[in-house]
Amino acid sequence: MPDFMLNALTGIVLTAAVAAVIGTYIVTRRMLFISGGITHACFGGLGLGYFLGVSPAATAAVFAAGSSLGADWLSRRRVRRDSAIAVVWAFGMALGILFVFLTPGYVPELNSFLFGNVLTVTPADNAALLILLAALAAFWTLFRRRIVAVSFDEDFARTRGLPVAFVNTAMTLFTALAIVLSIRMMGIMLLMSFLSLPQMAAETLTRRYTPLMLLSFLFALAGGLGGLAAAWHVSVPASAAIVIILTALYLLAALADAIRSRIQGHM
Repeated sequence: MPDFMLNALTGIVLTAAVAAVIGTYIVTRRMLFISGGITHACFGGLGLGYFLGVSPAATAAVFAAGSSLGADWLSRRRVRRDSAIAVVWAFGMALGILFVFLTPGYVPELNSFLFGNVLTVTPADNAALLILLAALAAFWTLFRRRIVAVSFDEDFARTRGLPVAFVNTAMTLFTALAIVLSIRMMGIMLLMSFLSLPQMAAETLTRRYTPLMLLSFLFALAGGLGGLAAAWHVSVPASAAIVIILTALYLLAALADAIRSRIQGHM
């Protein structure tokens, strides 16, 4: 197996695992819009990196963390969360367009960040994903009950004296880092689907948090491997193939759930 295929395969497995944990939290909290806001705000960091001649991934990480914390801060100041995210989303994209326009010459890697290319994943990208996954697993192990409580009912968790603000801030930062490290594979335009479609498919089978997370990983892995196979054999963009496969899996799961519900209703 060529090295670039091995890197891509490893990246898909790691990204699927990270997306399973992050995506389950986002979907359960009904905060999917925040992933789109952070993802598009990263474009401002990418543009700034190209303009300054520094690592675009590093500046995107700063923008991702800043935008996630900024949206959270605005939502605590009686600004609706979706409105706060919309502000961050638009401002980040506007800055990115401005900096890319001001950058002299051609920006070579811009398309890979916008649309993704799993075949360009490097060992360094996978090492960063592995570190993030280890940190996320440790945080989940230590705060599992608190995360689940906050996910399902934030107000109830607050009345029970649980550290709601801490869990929200930590998971938001994890979300930002996961998005930055996954952009090269899925791209800004399609990454939000990788954090939602596996969970939506898994929700047709279970409503329990841990099984939902495990099933999300399996769906994400199936979509990722299918997209990689399509990119290798048919020469199509892997990120687009991944989203199409995940959409098909969700539709099949939703159809099976509807048929099962109708059968049970007639029994």
